[in-house]
Amino acid sequence: MKTIGLFLLLFALGLSVNSCKKEESNPVNSEPSPYRVRLTDAPAVYSAVNVDIQSIIITGNNGSNVTLNTTAGIYNLLDFANGVDTLIATGSLNLAKVQQIRLVLGPNNTVVDSGVTYPLMTPSAQQSGLKIQVHHELQPGVAYEVLLDFDANQSIVKTGNGSYVLKPVIRAVENALSGSIKGSINPFGFLANVTATSGSNSYSTVVDANGEFILAGLPPGTYSLTVTPVAPYNSVTVLNIVVTVGATTNVGVLNV
Repeated sequence: MKTIGLFLLLFALGLSVNSCKKEESNPVNSEPSPYRVRLTDAPAVYSAVNVDIQSIIITGNNGSNVTLNTTAGIYNLLDFANGVDTLIATGSLNLAKVQQIRLVLGPNNTVVDSGVTYPLMTPSAQQSGLKIQVHHELQPGVAYEVLLDFDANQSIVKTGNGSYVLKPVIRAVENALSGSIKGSINPFGFLANVTATSGSNSYSTVVDANGEFILAGLPPGTYSLTVTPVAPYNSVTVLNIVVTVGATTNVGVLNV
């Protein structure tokens, strides 16, 4: 009887330890964290890039999925270029970490190129949603806002048969942990690429119709900035641009 009692005691302790391990590996916060998702874009060479966003789903470190309150609809990404953004989803998360943000798209995705509207196909592997891997730690009760930086110029691929495919290039940036670089070129009225580089990381955009640009959502650090216009204009590079959290560094007018 003593042997049986000892076995039962050890078995109960084993269950308790396993339960504790599961709780430790799948922690949740005691107080929900308000969570907001905003959408922005870099300018592109197209007239419009329309993305049919239906819902946004958050995957936590414990494997659970939370569907945010999403303002579903068709968004022209080019309406949110050069520092403009829009709020697309809100919610509250009882999670210690956010591992993934998933954008579930509807069927009405299009691109307008040279005045003609084309269907924007989504590969079958992405039918469950565009998956953005993140590793954001959340503190209980603290509000968080994430900016989805959608690079439309790099995200659209024109195939050999004249169709267009969406292969998204998206960054998820915590607004409170980033800064920006802005400026303009002279003269303007033509295409120019703008690239900011810090170490092995680079971020790019193009100037708008007024020759202005802004690179938002940049991690703090020291950057070099290169503007590459079409011929016959010349490239220009600015070195040692310091980006700090919550601030926009203005490099002024760059003559090309």
